[in-house]
Amino acid sequence: MQAPLPLTRDLVLIGGGHAHALVLRSWGMKPVPGVRLTVINPAPSAPYSGMLPGLIAGHYRRDQLEMDLVPLARHAGARLILGRAVGIDRAMQRVIVEGRPPVRYDVASLDIGVTSALPDVPGFAEHAVPAKPLADFAEAWEGYVARAVAGEVAPRVAVIGAGVAGVELALAARHRLAANGLTPEITLIDAGTRIMEGVGLGARGALKRALARQGVDVRLGNPAVRITAKGAVLEDGQKVPASLVIGAAGARPQPWLAETGLDLTDGFVTVDPFLRSVNDPAIYAAGDCAHLSHAPRPKAGVYAVREAPILLNNFKADLTGALRKPFRPQRGYLKLISMGDKTAAADRLGSRLEGEWVWAWKDRIDRDFMDQFKRLPFMDTRVIAPANSARGVREMLGGRQQPCGGCAAKPGHETLQGALADLADPQRDDVLAGPGDDAAVLAHGNGAQVFTTDHLRSLTEDPYVMARIAAVHAMGDVWAMGGKPQAVLSNLILPRMAERMSRATLTEILDGAAEVVRAAGADLAGGHTSTGPELTVGFSVTGLVDGPVIGLKGAQPGDALILTKPIGSGTIMAAEMQKKATGAEVLAALEIMQTPSATASEVLAEWAHAMTDVTGYGLAGHLLGMLRASRVAAELDEVPYMEGAVRLAEMGIRSTAFAENARFAVDIPGVDLQEPHTALLFDPQTAGGLLAAVPGERAADVLGELADRDVAAWRIGRLYAGAPAVTFP
Repeated sequence: MQAPLPLTRDLVLIGGGHAHALVLRSWGMKPVPGVRLTVINPAPSAPYSGMLPGLIAGHYRRDQLEMDLVPLARHAGARLILGRAVGIDRAMQRVIVEGRPPVRYDVASLDIGVTSALPDVPGFAEHAVPAKPLADFAEAWEGYVARAVAGEVAPRVAVIGAGVAGVELALAARHRLAANGLTPEITLIDAGTRIMEGVGLGARGALKRALARQGVDVRLGNPAVRITAKGAVLEDGQKVPASLVIGAAGARPQPWLAETGLDLTDGFVTVDPFLRSVNDPAIYAAGDCAHLSHAPRPKAGVYAVREAPILLNNFKADLTGALRKPFRPQRGYLKLISMGDKTAAADRLGSRLEGEWVWAWKDRIDRDFMDQFKRLPFMDTRVIAPANSARGVREMLGGRQQPCGGCAAKPGHETLQGALADLADPQRDDVLAGPGDDAAVLAHGNGAQVFTTDHLRSLTEDPYVMARIAAVHAMGDVWAMGGKPQAVLSNLILPRMAERMSRATLTEILDGAAEVVRAAGADLAGGHTSTGPELTVGFSVTGLVDGPVIGLKGAQPGDALILTKPIGSGTIMAAEMQKKATGAEVLAALEIMQTPSATASEVLAEWAHAMTDVTGYGLAGHLLGMLRASRVAAELDEVPYMEGAVRLAEMGIRSTAFAENARFAVDIPGVDLQEPHTALLFDPQTAGGLLAAVPGERAADVLGELADRDVAAWRIGRLYAGAPAVTFP
């Protein structure tokens, strides 16, 4: 079988704006071999600006205008880095990302939008909300509506800026509050003497009538000069009462661009006809953050959409040596402007077009735009067996899904136990325990040293996050035995890539691992790195145990079972591979997997009769391992699940390790493997929580102490005398 092609170039998209989203969609259908594509964005989704007024008015749900970058990145074969870019080191060709190592690039592109904050207006930062960035504003608006409906704040809104955005938001806010049974007071404020400059007379007249008809108070020629907790103060001293002040007065660039050394026009990146920075051809810019030096245009999403195919072509040209194409923007464009309710006005050649049919027209355009991201083309990435394959190859490949990563990529329990059964017992007196428990136990002074190793096939394309997860996962065996990690060695397999890319990737991995390891009180002391077909991250860990080593044996009838992390990571990451998990679900799972169990271990070690960490064999498999070692039975109650896990299990999504894990069902009488909650008991976990058997009468105290130390934990069942098996009440 042909080995994967080496990676030689890094293309980094900074921001998940409209242009970049369209580039990702197209890239997935025809990628450039040898290019590692990366997208950096603060959140797992990016909002579509065209539907924001409809969201504010209550016509759309939040998910309807979110471009989910997680399935989009999977479709494009890109790594998604969830972080906020705050700078560019052009000399080193690195993007500075808040809270994590820099990301190198050969070609980079900016599509980071703008802000409508008004930093020059005193009190704005403390008491107002800018309409852009859109995601932050949408969240703030929903919170405000909830408070207004609950009677916590008066339904008074002031909108600063009487351009198209301000007028749309004022009308949308009025409609939403009125639809909730409130009597809203909406004020539109602008320093100019006319609303919606740049809009034709017909559409402007329609919007002015809508404002008057809906009782929006328009204050022109009298700018806001101060914002307070009670509203806005105007230049002539008038006070506009408001419990929410919205800034919609124009577009302002992201402040950090001023520190990049890029040529800027009014703070926006100045680009040439090919959309490259005029003083750094390795950096492109598109959408609202760019200034077209050859054809200046107002800020509008339509230009970002039409820049996308030019960006895509020119990226590929720079990366392969082909020819670039210039971007030639149209002079004008159709504006469809919402009027709060399901009516809209069209600005076209100065004529007056308005009504419900215009809103329906706009709605159809917006939904069609979003559908292309919610219904991504199917790209078959399965390995197909050649015609002359050996017997059994086709059966093993079959039509199955791609193999999962993380702890789901391991042999089944029976395979492993069968191999370990042939290992001899330890021959050294200082090796106190060998195969069969979470880690080897070595004599060490008055206590013991535990030694373990683990490695994972990558389950995320972000090496920094993958390293953090793998480090937490590997140290889990030490924490499960009541120990504290001491020294850690890395064991890495990097994909073949250019030397400069390997160095940057290795830096991301080691920085991520070192953060987690040092926080656990241990040291990352070295390791070994080789190259192979895909990223694999592993660690060997030694740990010290001052008191008795906690193992699988020792659980007693009457003990309570405590679990410190919800389950479902295997199902969620399998769904992510199939582009069926939402960005929010994947982000939540990754954060849980990066959460160390050090504090949980410290608390539980004082009480636990037996303890283990829940990993590849799922909750059922690891619980049964404890039951068999301790010769007791368990009754399970309610089990906690990760966000989205049950929804995805109901869709029939299973990890590729599920079938092997399901063999544990023989010791769970009457279990229904088709029932989603039950199926998740056999879901392989990566960097899962601790499962501890503690005295039943002290369970409430233990849970209280865990809560006091900000550790999530659940009592999931009890142990009783009987043959090793699991039952349900």
